[in-house]
Amino acid sequence: MSEISPEVPDNRQDAPSHVDPNSTRITKPGVKRLVLTLSVLFSLVLGFPFLWKSVEIYRSSLPFGEISEMESNPSLSFPCRFQAVFINFNSNPSPNHLQLSILDKITELTSNSSQCGACANDLALSVTVDSISSCTQTHPTDNSNYYRCGAISAVDFDFSNDDDDGVDELLESVLGVKNVYSVVVVNGGGEGIRAVVGKYRHAWIVGSVEEEEEESVLVSRVAEIFVKMFVNGGTENGLIHGEFMPVGADRRIVLSFNLLNAEPNDWVYDWFYTIRQNPHSHTGMKSGKATSLVPRIFPSLYVPSAKECPLSLLLPTGEISKTNGFISPMWGGVVVWNPPGCLNSETNHPSRHTMSREDLQAVFEVFMGQFRQLFGLKSNNLYIGASGTYHLLPSGKGFTEWELDVLSRQFACFNLHSCATTLGSLSRLVQSLPRMIIMDEIGKLVQFSLEAAKLAQSNASLGDNESSAVSSGQARSLAEDAFFHPSIMSISYYSFEHCFAIYSPFFLPVSMHVLLAALREWKRYKQEKAKYTAWKAKVKVES
Repeated sequence: MSEISPEVPDNRQDAPSHVDPNSTRITKPGVKRLVLTLSVLFSLVLGFPFLWKSVEIYRSSLPFGEISEMESNPSLSFPCRFQAVFINFNSNPSPNHLQLSILDKITELTSNSSQCGACANDLALSVTVDSISSCTQTHPTDNSNYYRCGAISAVDFDFSNDDDDGVDELLESVLGVKNVYSVVVVNGGGEGIRAVVGKYRHAWIVGSVEEEEEESVLVSRVAEIFVKMFVNGGTENGLIHGEFMPVGADRRIVLSFNLLNAEPNDWVYDWFYTIRQNPHSHTGMKSGKATSLVPRIFPSLYVPSAKECPLSLLLPTGEISKTNGFISPMWGGVVVWNPPGCLNSETNHPSRHTMSREDLQAVFEVFMGQFRQLFGLKSNNLYIGASGTYHLLPSGKGFTEWELDVLSRQFACFNLHSCATTLGSLSRLVQSLPRMIIMDEIGKLVQFSLEAAKLAQSNASLGDNESSAVSSGQARSLAEDAFFHPSIMSISYYSFEHCFAIYSPFFLPVSMHVLLAALREWKRYKQEKAKYTAWKAKVKVES
């Protein structure tokens, strides 16, 4: 490229003949080449922010603070409403004294428990002493949901007979109030103390109480029923423990029954049954993944071969198992069924049989006990506590109402813990990968999940177990949908290293050439200007 220098006085006639062109310049250097080179360099530098903006990853803002707060305290506090009714006590003990004694015992039993679903911060107890001559009771905040004096005496209850189911139904007609758990203590009925926990939300204790020491035993039993039965469901682990059977976010479980014949050449047993399922849905449960990933339980019946039959399971204590079955946590259970007359089977041809109705009923009773164990409940009808033994009335549905309350609180707590864990993992993942795509849909799912979790906590504080379970299920489902969203899978991760590897072959060579050219031109201009300055100074001295 030719350069046209500006007009300067022609002093070459005055220049000595021995001027060295390598060290002296008699014309002023031009700046056009320098300006053009620097213009290209500045254009490249100024265009870099636009290039970076064009390859920027879109990230919807996530409420990291709310997620951290939820993860640090994913708990539900359910209010506990208890009432104790003492009948036919001649000494007429003070209800206020009984209330303080029972509350002290409840506090003692719950002092080491910090499980989700506990009611340590919201507990109310009403105590009534209802005798023939008088009726005194403490005054709870809400009197409408508690016992009315004379209600039991008016129905003429007979607690001394063995008709526990009849007593249970009569108590339900008098004490049947949702979310209020009752224990009726009756003085009389023979020697000893007998405690029964019904199918609904009440229990009764019958026994002769004459001394103050026996009265303290009754107080301990009342508190133990409230805490160990109605709150913890008859388990020592509380509501959340390692082997809890997970339930789908829509509160569904698929039961997959299996019948396994060990040796079809000996015999083949079959069963015929029909299970009717009433489809239902909950408002707001729109997630397709929640209904497709429904947990399964596999109750399996094993029919041994002729060589194995009869096959009996040996317990660790050395005794023969009465149910002849076992469970596998988080999976299901197995029952070993020995066909009738299997020792006399000497046929050489395999025979096909159908299980009788009686045998099938016996097997399914064992299955029901295994279901209860998988959910953390007791499989038998006895609970041995620190204060005595309690008889648990079975329900024809498999689960009593107070057990369903426990499972509902357990389900809500499990969902909230799962929601908090999932959102916490998503938060840490997003913050650790600054160039991960976060779409608006993910932000909305996270926000809706947090709102549903807060609604579950609010419903729990109001004592609405059903609504709390539904809201917590929605929170869990939305959190999982956000975490497994296709846009944040590994294939969509657009790291800085990936961006550099794509664009550097195009822009790095050009950038290096432009930068080197600018440096070279700036160096040349400074050198030529120094030559010209030196020549002018020399001419000035000579003149």
